[in-house]
Amino acid sequence: MKVVERYIMRRALAVFLAALIWTLAIVWTTQVLARIDLVTDSGQSALTFFEVAALIIPSIVPIVVPFALVVAVAQTLSAMNSDSELAVLNAAGASRWTIVRPIILLALAASIFSFAVDNGVDPYARQKNRELVASSRADLLSLIIQEGTFRKIDDGLFLQIGERLPDNRLGGIFVADSREEGINLIYYAKSGAIIDSGDERVLMMNDGVIHRETLAGDLSVIRFTSYAFDLSAFMSASSDVLLLPKDRTTQYLLNPSPNDKMFQKRPNKYLAELNQRFSEWSYSLVFALIALAVAGDARSHREARIHPLITAIAIALFVRWLGFFAAGKADNVPQYTYMVYGVPIVASAVATWFIVSNRTMELPVAWADWMTNFAGRISDGWGALKLRFARRGASGQGAG
Repeated sequence: MKVVERYIMRRALAVFLAALIWTLAIVWTTQVLARIDLVTDSGQSALTFFEVAALIIPSIVPIVVPFALVVAVAQTLSAMNSDSELAVLNAAGASRWTIVRPIILLALAASIFSFAVDNGVDPYARQKNRELVASSRADLLSLIIQEGTFRKIDDGLFLQIGERLPDNRLGGIFVADSREEGINLIYYAKSGAIIDSGDERVLMMNDGVIHRETLAGDLSVIRFTSYAFDLSAFMSASSDVLLLPKDRTTQYLLNPSPNDKMFQKRPNKYLAELNQRFSEWSYSLVFALIALAVAGDARSHREARIHPLITAIAIALFVRWLGFFAAGKADNVPQYTYMVYGVPIVASAVATWFIVSNRTMELPVAWADWMTNFAGRISDGWGALKLRFARRGASGQGAG
């Protein structure tokens, strides 16, 4: 590799790593916040929460890597063009391949990395994640023996224990059950205990009442000396780990078990997931070609309506949306499988044509004008807002 190619590779790689880290951090934070209820509702430790959070990362890497790459390539080439480095390379007689080759090598490395994560690491991380969530929800005993805590056991089922008594007995038991539509049940017992009988687990409540209320407003109160609240159904349901097609390994998707009930019901979902994994890795290469087509020439971008980085990201977002659309439709309509592979192939062919023909890929004029006007209105509004605050500050100082 020539010195110039190593220089381009080094600059693009530095921007790529920075963009990848920041984008991963943002997306990971949004995904983690959606799982904060694992600690708040299930009473699990912070260690379990961070373990689940760490297992999310492999699932977002294949999505984030192509966008980090398009940002890196577009920003690097745009900066080199602004500094007249691309023009100097052209004047020195360097071929266009001098710019294209390091970018393509970086894109191929990113594609291989995405493929390895998507087909090797992510399925095992998803399975481990589901096992952790299932085990945390199945550990019912550790949830309810905590004094003074109000816990969500299931959708519509809440339980609170007032205190722990000697001999593993519980005091001040409160249960709210609204799982049955149209009926709200509230149980209160002075004492009780959890009894294991074989595979069954029962919450035995003593000396309490049951409040039963319907949607019509009818209320009935039943007093009991002892009442057995069955928890075994919940325990068995919580301990089962349901694996979806996206949680399966690639080897399993290639040869699913004929006894798999989900495969028997929805075989197309397994095929669609397999096709998505075999096509998703290519978007790193596609986005690199798009960035090269947008910002890889030595022309002046001063007359451009939109910065090349924004143009590259906008086109990449549109292409990726088409890919997601095709993958979502392929679950039910197998014919969309052709589109799953067709989107990256067509996008690559179009970007390659722009590169080979020495043309610049740009957004349509109407889109460019709209985005320019929109950015101008935002800039004008921000300037007016700063001027207003400046005047208020000046008037406040004058009054003082």
